[in-house]
Amino acid sequence: MQITDLFTALGVCVVLPVLIVWLVLRSRKHEVDRKTEILLKAIEAGIPIDENLLKNPKKPKSIKKDLMERFTGACVTTFMGIAFLALSLLPSDKGFGMFIGSAAPGAILLAIGIALFISYFCGRKMLAKEIEAEEKELNGKTQE
Repeated sequence: MQITDLFTALGVCVVLPVLIVWLVLRSRKHEVDRKTEILLKAIEAGIPIDENLLKNPKKPKSIKKDLMERFTGACVTTFMGIAFLALSLLPSDKGFGMFIGSAAPGAILLAIGIALFISYFCGRKMLAKEIEAEEKELNGKTQE
């Protein structure tokens, strides 16, 4: 029984993160190789090269999207905190004794969630004019 626990812990804590990093780096390398191949063929053919081809097109986040991500994070962390706190209140004689230690993580998650809610509502109030201007700009672009 202990050897399977050891392999599970090693698999989750060592192999899984290494595999994720390797896959991400492999994907980026493949993308760079594709762009390099395209550029080399364009140079050989004498076609002018667009300088922006190598740059990653990063769209600036809108204020509204940033606030919505904050709101989503607030909802998730608050509900997880409430769930952990509820699990910590279950009686331990029912077989839920392993959840007794979930009070501290539950309180931490709940506090983070509440802080994110406060940040969302304050940001929404403070940035109302910027959000409105951003929406007008987007509506002006879509109507053209």
